[in-house]
Amino acid sequence: MDSRRQLGEFLASRRSQVRPAEVGLTGYGDRRRVPGLRREELALLAGVSASYYARLEQGYSQNASPEVLDAIARALRLNDGERRHLHELAAGARARPAARRSAPERMTPELEQLVEAMGDTPALVLGRHSDVLAWNRTGHALFAGHVDPADPDRPRGRPNMARLVFLDEHTRELYADWPAKARAVVGTLRVAAGRRPGDAAIAALVGDLTVRSTEFAEMWAAHRVKTGGDATYVMRHPLVGELTVTQQALTTEQGRTVVVATTERGSPSREAMSLLAHTTTDYRGAESSTRSNWAT
Repeated sequence: MDSRRQLGEFLASRRSQVRPAEVGLTGYGDRRRVPGLRREELALLAGVSASYYARLEQGYSQNASPEVLDAIARALRLNDGERRHLHELAAGARARPAARRSAPERMTPELEQLVEAMGDTPALVLGRHSDVLAWNRTGHALFAGHVDPADPDRPRGRPNMARLVFLDEHTRELYADWPAKARAVVGTLRVAAGRRPGDAAIAALVGDLTVRSTEFAEMWAAHRVKTGGDATYVMRHPLVGELTVTQQALTTEQGRTVVVATTERGSPSREAMSLLAHTTTDYRGAESSTRSNWAT
């Protein structure tokens, strides 16, 4: 993906969302021809020249210092996650790496031990491109019981969580507030694209989803980035009904993400999760009953 283009689009998107009155500028009512701040207004707030900022937004200025980027971030009122994303986009624009294909991702013995140690707590491991590298039996039952549980063991057939969320009806129906989950997925992909601008697999995934899902295309164009590791969702599971789940994401040094689903102690959701754990069988030793139940 073109880092300079990503940087310019991100800046323009955020600039359009800052209202002049919010930063003490005159809005001129309906006479303004652009939403949000003009380039020269943002440049003034950030303490840089209008021509310099214009070149940065157009992708021609590749030497912005961390201090200048921080000043622009303050003017745009970015949060910490968005500020990091801005710096990563700028670094990628300077480096201009060639497109590259990543080697198939593998599970490490340590991650396998971690997932196994989760026991009945749902857990899965995502790769850099949101492919499912592994899940325990409860993680499979909670997130994708209709999918072959052995698929993560097949590098060419691994489920991809972004594709499941946007293209799979079963996964869509799992979330009471599907748009919130979908925005989180897009935000996570935005962060990944900023960190790995030359990654051909990310570009192919984004391109495929953009063509096949108008909702993804609209959310991608908004340039939102995911800023937190935890999120709480109401899930409507076909086996155990409604439960409120907190999905906690832990990132490893190798870029893998361990997603763990927890429920509140003593809650009906905890009881539902316990029921799910005890009504599924270990697919490594026997065929999972979950898959047939999802299909009905």
